[in-house]
Amino acid sequence: MTLLERGRYAARVAETPEETAAVLALRARAFRAGENDADAQDADCLHLMVAPRAGGAPVAACRILILGSGADFGRSYAARFYRVAGIAGVTRPMAEIGRFCVAPGVEDPDVIRLLWAALTLRLGGSGQDGAGVAWLFGCASFAGADVARHRPALALLGARHTLPERWRVEAATGMSVPLGTLLPGDEDAARAGLPPLLRSYLAMGARVGAEAVIDRDLDTIHVFTLLEVAAIPPARLAALRALAG
Repeated sequence: MTLLERGRYAARVAETPEETAAVLALRARAFRAGENDADAQDADCLHLMVAPRAGGAPVAACRILILGSGADFGRSYAARFYRVAGIAGVTRPMAEIGRFCVAPGVEDPDVIRLLWAALTLRLGGSGQDGAGVAWLFGCASFAGADVARHRPALALLGARHTLPERWRVEAATGMSVPLGTLLPGDEDAARAGLPPLLRSYLAMGARVGAEAVIDRDLDTIHVFTLLEVAAIPPARLAALRALAG
């Protein structure tokens, strides 16, 4: 189902086995050096992709798990890595955005913008299929499970972008890094080290948990990321809605 068409690209929900296979092939390249990335959670998710309008493989994708409230957090991928005490009190629908990836070598910023605009359109409508989603969350990943490599960016997150204490995000695994223990360095270098997805989240007002998790399975370091839709700056939300038409 096509959601948006802009320029060279179209965003749509994967509906056929062939489209789903194409999304999984992109994920395999992005996360596992070509190895299979499918898991049991895929069956519960919507799979959103951006592909050339003229045809061809997707250049960006993500999966969306819609939850009725924070009480369903245990069904999420993030729940494998984090305990979030405050999330059980969220009574409105939430959506976990996972496996957000862009094909290697694709640097067109419109690709990410189109994917975000499609997310805005898909989750902001009416009905049972994502209506009224009030919160977005997920595990925003740094490629490579090397703390030293990502220390400046992680320190910046700890100094500027952590969630309020009422959420009490704690790692559910021993392979974690408390962000508050990292000393901030050059801010420009730190910001340059933030992954594109996380930069997008932060620009919209998202905050992260106080501990990063080292994920050896995907060879990443990730942080729990939470965004209240109502807190997105009006100008940015208007730009996404304008792109969504």
